[in-house]
Amino acid sequence: MLSKLKDIKTRYEVLSQDIINPDIITDNKEWQKRVKEHSSLQPIVEEYDKYVKFESDITENEQMLEMETDTEMREMLKEEIQNLKDALKQSEEDLKILLLPKDENDTKNVIMEFRGGAGGEESSLFAHSLMRMYKMYCDSHKFKFEVLDIEETELGGVKYAMVMIKGKNAYATFKYESGVHRVQRVPETESQGRVHTSTATVAVLPEAEEVDVELDMKDIRIDLYRASGAGGQHVNKTESAIRLTHAPTGIVVACQDERSQTQNKEKAFMMLRAKLYDYYQQQKDAEYKDNRKSQIGTGDRSERIRTYNFPQGRVTDHRIGLSLYNILNFMDGDLDEMFKALAIADQQKKLASSQE
Repeated sequence: MLSKLKDIKTRYEVLSQDIINPDIITDNKEWQKRVKEHSSLQPIVEEYDKYVKFESDITENEQMLEMETDTEMREMLKEEIQNLKDALKQSEEDLKILLLPKDENDTKNVIMEFRGGAGGEESSLFAHSLMRMYKMYCDSHKFKFEVLDIEETELGGVKYAMVMIKGKNAYATFKYESGVHRVQRVPETESQGRVHTSTATVAVLPEAEEVDVELDMKDIRIDLYRASGAGGQHVNKTESAIRLTHAPTGIVVACQDERSQTQNKEKAFMMLRAKLYDYYQQQKDAEYKDNRKSQIGTGDRSERIRTYNFPQGRVTDHRIGLSLYNILNFMDGDLDEMFKALAIADQQKKLASSQE
């Protein structure tokens, strides 16, 4: 590991010179590529520098201990050496995590898809609650939350919705939310006050760039139709809504959120690329499947990941066995503790797998 870290430090120093080199700066594409690599290596190099400093300080203190005769000073040095060794051990663990292979999608924006599941109208209302929960989290963490497409029920529930979340490391933040979310509560539609169990599904897709997915226009059918819902006379008179059907996979996306056909078309293609990217990721070879075994669930739509038990005020994530008793705050977007626990569990699982 130390040999690898030395190589990374050398590469980082080379890149530090490259990104201030006028010849490279004039080539904007190449400069951005090196800046990105430099930025990705910086946390590793900073932790490695701390590790080296701890080693040096330990050696220095041990040499002082050998020469020291004063009993009180010797005890102080022994305590300092032990503290440094503890810090060195923690730094080594941190470096192991930093050296784990990075998810290439972590820095991308996110497209989230919500669907009501089992439970009729209550499932649609819960899907709306989940959508609101993530929006409130975004509002307090400088993520931009934008609705791309939505189909609502008469009572304000969400049969289906697709949203875009933009921001730094959006996919890394939300990727563990894919799966079946189960709620146990007294529905707004229930007059007898009985607790019902319903489900809603969430899919988290990384935004795919044009270079990530190669689209053959011969495979895509484009349908234009009149938008429905809010928008006044415009939506009834203009065929601004777009539906795209990808023949080889059968994937269908639609967008009618914008008043302009051009804008809807752009969004629809963005949604289609994300769905195709996710589809092909799921179809990858055995190496990909083996890799997924060492991860906290990040994509299986059928996996029940979390239960929201309102009578007990409890939210339980079944993948890591964590229960939080702050359900009202949680539903208002207080998700930091859960997100952090999931990320740590994923790192530890990958770390254990890498050492087998």
